[in-house]
Amino acid sequence: MNRIMKTLIWFRNDLRTTDHEPLKKASESGSVVGLYCFDPRMFEQTKYGFVKTDSHRAQFLIESVRELGSELVKLGSQLIVRVGKPEEIVPLIIENHQFDRLYFHGEVTSEETTVEEKVTDSISVDFQKFWGNTMYHRDDLPFDLLSIPDVFTNFRKKVEKYSSVRKPVPKPELLIGDDKIEIGEIPAIEDLGLKPIQPDDRSVLMFRGGENRAWLRLKHYLFESEKIKDYKYTRNGLLGADYSSKFSPWLAHGCISARSIHHEVEMFEERVHKNVSTYWMKFELIWRDYFRYSAIKYGDQIFKQGGIQGKKLNKKTDSETFNKWAEGRTGIPFVDANMRELNTTGYMSNRGRQNAASFLAQNLDFDWRWGAAYFESKLIDYDVCSNWGNWAYNATVGHDPRNRYFNILNQADKYDKKGEYVRRWLPELRLVPQEFVHEPDKMSVDQQALNEVEIGKDYPKPMIDLEKSYEMIRSRD
Repeated sequence: MNRIMKTLIWFRNDLRTTDHEPLKKASESGSVVGLYCFDPRMFEQTKYGFVKTDSHRAQFLIESVRELGSELVKLGSQLIVRVGKPEEIVPLIIENHQFDRLYFHGEVTSEETTVEEKVTDSISVDFQKFWGNTMYHRDDLPFDLLSIPDVFTNFRKKVEKYSSVRKPVPKPELLIGDDKIEIGEIPAIEDLGLKPIQPDDRSVLMFRGGENRAWLRLKHYLFESEKIKDYKYTRNGLLGADYSSKFSPWLAHGCISARSIHHEVEMFEERVHKNVSTYWMKFELIWRDYFRYSAIKYGDQIFKQGGIQGKKLNKKTDSETFNKWAEGRTGIPFVDANMRELNTTGYMSNRGRQNAASFLAQNLDFDWRWGAAYFESKLIDYDVCSNWGNWAYNATVGHDPRNRYFNILNQADKYDKKGEYVRRWLPELRLVPQEFVHEPDKMSVDQQALNEVEIGKDYPKPMIDLEKSYEMIRSRD
């Protein structure tokens, strides 16, 4: 009698059971067990002085792993959980429990691919690496991976014309597990050396990790609220859960795939309504693909100060300046409110990210990589390719060669005209009228007293003169 084939699925940023090709393929020929490793390197301090993965993202990850384990049990299998380096744990699991194969989704950036290589070099069984973190599959692109266009519009037009999005892979109906393996325990956040998070009722959404939460959010945004019909025009909103989709945390952890979202949007277009906003959701997912494929083309260049353009730059790197930005103490309310939201909740709107990044990289003339690393630490929806790609874009070393920057006060007036967002996150400015809410330092001493805030004491004076900084930026042309 032939022994049943045993496959180990190494889960990483793909914490789902639907549209998971390694899981589906393994289920068709033998028993299947999942493995997730909490790699201690993810929680170490970076060279910039803060942890690589802070509490909010770690909590979302823990919740996502916990739910993945529950889903695998429902299907008849289980999830092994270990704390340690994958290149040490995976070979031991395979050897001790006689697995015949290793399946996993491949990544594209150096830290992740280095771990992949260490894992595959240290095992003696067959392995297969799958592609599953983009909307358009790499094999379906109309160009070679190292010939990706350097202009997004050219990339988008070609993939829309010559490629198609594959249908999501269905969830396995039944798995055969192995109940002889010790499952292990999912670590508490304190076990990872981090502080427990405290929920804040000012959050735009109480994000919870996991595949089921991802699908609930998707169904709500599309079919229950139908807010997707207005997405293109409301996506830059700062307050409220439904101005934008908020899919990004689940996408980043792979609780749901870009293909699944694309498929559901097309179902919405077919059954309910199709307009520029439903297209715009797919448009943004193409941007996500673009950053990932760019990371393949340029490798570690995306992490260099000069970016993919190879610019020779000399930027500030002093901790005092950086900490004012990171802690929301710049004296520029629109920037500070966004940074305080990030620090409190692990989330910030896309509009906030663009302005905060532009302020650090352009107005402060600071090394943008510090900001990118800080976002990596804090954001629950951190995605290595999108995060570093967007930061490089705002630092003018990415795919846009123009000397672009955001006018912070104009942005504040456009997206927070009444100052409601600023007052939510900067309670010291709660009484400041609309006229001064984005420039409270313009108030007289008497006006400050009337509005119960002393600039320079209760709220800082601006750390720079914005207009002079814009003159400096323009002089770089």
